[in-house]
Amino acid sequence: MAGNSFGTLFKLTTFGESHGEALGGILDGCSPGLKLDFEAIQNEMQRRKPGQSTIVTQRKEDDEVQFLSGIFEGKTMGTPIGFIIPNTNQKSDDYTHIKDSYRPSHADYVYEKKYGIRDYRGGGRSSARETACRVVAGAIAKQMLPNIKINAFVSSVGAIFIDKPYQELNFDLIESNAVRCPDLATAEKMEAYIKEVRKEGDTVGGTVTCVLQNVPIGLGEPVFDKLHAELGKAMLSINAVKGFELGSGFCGAQMKGSAHNDLYREDGTTKTNLSGGIQGGISNGMDIYFRVAFKPVATLIQSQEVLTNQNTLVEQMGKGRHDPCVVPRAVPIVEAMAAMVLADFYLLNKTYL
Repeated sequence: MAGNSFGTLFKLTTFGESHGEALGGILDGCSPGLKLDFEAIQNEMQRRKPGQSTIVTQRKEDDEVQFLSGIFEGKTMGTPIGFIIPNTNQKSDDYTHIKDSYRPSHADYVYEKKYGIRDYRGGGRSSARETACRVVAGAIAKQMLPNIKINAFVSSVGAIFIDKPYQELNFDLIESNAVRCPDLATAEKMEAYIKEVRKEGDTVGGTVTCVLQNVPIGLGEPVFDKLHAELGKAMLSINAVKGFELGSGFCGAQMKGSAHNDLYREDGTTKTNLSGGIQGGISNGMDIYFRVAFKPVATLIQSQEVLTNQNTLVEQMGKGRHDPCVVPRAVPIVEAMAAMVLADFYLLNKTYL
């Protein structure tokens, strides 16, 4: 199976399945001599882990990272950093009912058709549990990036949106509520709605907005390796993501150029930032901001028509422990992928100096 690595110089390769012994990764390209804050790494894992509140899956995993290589006396050595995250709370019997059937809007059918075999326990390799490895790498990337601030937050759940620009939000409030929405009145509505949807045995989607601040001018390459292209690829590689927009995004398509152009000040900054901090594929020193759309979780605690491996249609109800809305737990994953992209381009940029 190809496609298990991400990055050029700062490169992560992951392995493991949702219900296997462990997940793990090999992170190559991390600068030597970096004193790691292991508490900060574990804190990022706590933000992503299941069972952290009443509005997420109740699978209980400590998600404690065990580092195997590349670190000596708390510092990186410049050699590959190997790590594992043991799975300790698998309930594989919850998935025996789908052994011979394919769940709607899951990877079950295409995996089996492509590879001739699939791990039906929690989706195996296609499970969002794989993203735990990305959070480890992203936490290290954050520590490698000088002075760059990365803040992601839930900006919508279903039809409930924050109605303020990100500049008016207090990012210190993101972790103050289970939804990870920095607008507390909106967070309350979002949480109530998620609980309502969960009682119905249904799920709901939402969006995560991410803001990257203090990014230096010059990250990104022309033509095919544009910074926003790599950010888009990173976000679209996350499970359940269906959309990515930078800066003005799709709203910009409705505007005239005279309204959309970001006019310069004498110091090179711009009066507006509809470009989202990237021009010509290269960071321009302004805030980079983008929004990521997540679909509703595909497993419902409702009866649905499913396809069997005998090409028949039968009624089946989902079982197991699943998120009614994935966006609260997706926040640290979005941050991690953004940090990995920036770390990769940061190292690439240093090769020119």
